[in-house]
Amino acid sequence: MPGKRITHQQAKVYMALRRSGLNQAICSAKAGFSQRSGRNIERRGVTALKQRTDPSKKHNDPLEGVWETVLVPLLEQVPYLTSWTLLEHIQDLYPGKYPDSILRTIQRRASKWRALYGPEKDIIFRQLHTPGRQGLSDFTSLKGIEVTISGQPLKHILYHFRLAYSNWSFMKVIQGGESFTALSQSLQDALRKLGGCPEEHRTDSLSAAFKNLSSDEQ
Repeated sequence: MPGKRITHQQAKVYMALRRSGLNQAICSAKAGFSQRSGRNIERRGVTALKQRTDPSKKHNDPLEGVWETVLVPLLEQVPYLTSWTLLEHIQDLYPGKYPDSILRTIQRRASKWRALYGPEKDIIFRQLHTPGRQGLSDFTSLKGIEVTISGQPLKHILYHFRLAYSNWSFMKVIQGGESFTALSQSLQDALRKLGGCPEEHRTDSLSAAFKNLSSDEQ
C-alpha cells in the first residue's frame, strides 16, 4: 500500500513465494505490496530491508529532558500557551540547544497534551428552529415607560406571543396580572390573528397562572 512501510515478514513471504516459482506480480500481490517493491527487494535483499526497518533504530526525542520537567508544568499553569512561547522559553533556558526547527514537534506534543489533560471545553447545544414548529408566550412590562389615561396611570402588563423561526409577534394589553385565563384568551387571539397553530407552544413557569392568588390580588 502507498505510504505504508514494508515489514521484514512481508519480504520473507515474498521471497518464499518467488522460490516456489510464482512470478513477481503474483508474489507482490500475495505479500501486500507493489510489484516494483518486489523488484527492489530482490535487488537489495531481505537483509537490507531488515536493517532499514529495524525498530530499535529510532530518532532521538528533541524534547527529551524538558518536556516533562519544564514544558508540561507551564501548560498545567496556562494550558493555552502558544507553541512559540514554549519554544522561546526553553531557548532562553538553554541557549543554542533547541533550534526553531523543533517548533512542529512542540505543536504536536502540546496539542496532544491539551486533548488528554487540558481543561474541559464548554459544550454547546445549538437550537435549530424550523418553520411552524414552535411558538412562545410570555408576560412582560415596559420598563421606564408609564401609560396614562386621563392623567391616571394605567396598571397593566403585556402578553407577548412570538414564532421562534420567523419572529412573527403578537402583543396584547392585559389588566389584572398574570393568570391562566389571561394566557389562554390571549393565546387564542394570537393564533386567530396568525391564522394557524404551531406544532409546539412554550411558556415560562407562569407561577401566577397555576398558584392561588392572595386576597389582595384577587
